[in-house]
Amino acid sequence: MEEFLPNTHETPTPPNSDHIPKQPRPRRERIKMIVIGSPKAVNSVIRKQYVLGFANVTEWSPLQPTSNSDEVMSVLRRQILID
Repeated sequence: MEEFLPNTHETPTPPNSDHIPKQPRPRRERIKMIVIGSPKAVNSVIRKQYVLGFANVTEWSPLQPTSNSDEVMSVLRRQILID
C-alpha cells in the first residue's frame, strides 16, 4: 500500500512546454462570392448554398441590377478558415 503514497521529498516538475505539440491555429480570410445571372438563377444558387449549409439566405445582399437589363447580382461576404 505504501507504493501508492506520494513521496513528499520529491518536488513535482511542471511539464516541459517543448514536449507539448503545438497545433497550428487556423487562419481566417475574408472572401466575397458574387453570383450574376437572371433573378431566378441567382435565387436558385443562393437557396442551394443554404441547403448545403454554406450560407443563410439573409447573408446575401439584395439583388442588384447589372449593366445588362436581364441580369442581377448578389454578393456574399464572409470569413472562412484556412488550414
